Amino acid sequence: MSSADTFRGIRVLELTTTIAGPYSAMILADLGADVVKVERPGGGDDARSMPPHRGAESAVFHAVNRNKRSVVLDLKDPAGREAFLRLAESADVVVQSYRPGAADKLGLGFPDVHARNPRVVYCSVSAFGASGAAAGLPGYDPLVQAFTGMMSMTGEPGGAPVRVAPSLTDLTTGMWAAMAIMAALRRRDVTGVGEHVEATLVDSGYALLCHQIIGMYATGVTPGPLGSASPITAPYECFETSDGWVMIAAGNDGLFARLCPALGLPELASDERFVGSAARVRNRVALHAAVQEQVGRHTTDRCVAILREAGIPVGPVNDLRAAVEHPVAVDRGTVVAADPEPGEEPALPMVRLPLDDAGTAHTRPPRLGEHSVDVLREAGFAEEEIARLLTLTAG
Repeated sequence: MSSADTFRGIRVLELTTTIAGPYSAMILADLGADVVKVERPGGGDDARSMPPHRGAESAVFHAVNRNKRSVVLDLKDPAGREAFLRLAESADVVVQSYRPGAADKLGLGFPDVHARNPRVVYCSVSAFGASGAAAGLPGYDPLVQAFTGMMSMTGEPGGAPVRVAPSLTDLTTGMWAAMAIMAALRRRDVTGVGEHVEATLVDSGYALLCHQIIGMYATGVTPGPLGSASPITAPYECFETSDGWVMIAAGNDGLFARLCPALGLPELASDERFVGSAARVRNRVALHAAVQEQVGRHTTDRCVAILREAGIPVGPVNDLRAAVEHPVAVDRGTVVAADPEPGEEPALPMVRLPLDDAGTAHTRPPRLGEHSVDVLREAGFAEEEIARLLTLTAG
């Protein structure tokens, strides 16, 4: 059984934009769910307009919206809202990312959908949630990275706060939302009743910092930036070679004992400043300088070869193109092609889910409103009703 058959027969209505919500629904779509993305007239999902683009296609939208169908409804119009609720009557999941309270004002909140379909699992995705000190505040990934303290630990000591390049809290919120939905579907198997679950960027940010938070309480010390280094052990950081950079992860005493002679520094292994991980962390600056002097004498390839021969975890710091075109990524099937469509130029490639089958087929993200007629017909709408709804969204 393919992973793409896992949620075959599950219908998801998606009312989300940008990254977190769409990613949660795409995870379900990749696992076989029929995901119907409901978009507003005009521009649709905000991500459709986000650069970079190839032609009219946004890379951001493309990355998190494959394997879906798109329907355009004007949810500010009573007919559009009623159409959505009719679609919800046959849905298993509704996932929405309106600011907390906005869906309820539209008449599309959990009570409204649950009244029409008691079995529906309803997931709300937001920045700070619907209750508590920051209830309803808008938020974006970098704001939450800053708020949760993540940025204060990222970058070099003495430098400006640095955002982690991937939209980390957006993507992990999408993962948590998908897991919350899966768990609620399993509970529905037992109870026969759906429920309201929630996923937030702020909770995801704090969850990513779990060991830093516990470490702070254990030591009483608020962590700051260490560049590529770790507060747990050393040397466990990047070093500059004659033509690039390597990451060395000599994370325990045995590895350190092998590292020293491999780099021509046998005396460091018995230097009292570096005996034990705690001592090496305390004296990281001196240790880094000694290791850097030797590493800098070698090219990246030579340094990697020497240390791998000694059994030391080490690797080059690749740029993104080198990383995704490396044989490891090729072997893992990391980048996959979309199913080709007759008469069209090939779609942008896609990045498979880490739990996906490498050979799973993927369809390109939908064009805005591409499946409106098909989805409405499937739901039993008469042709004149469909025509009226399309008129509301025209222009």
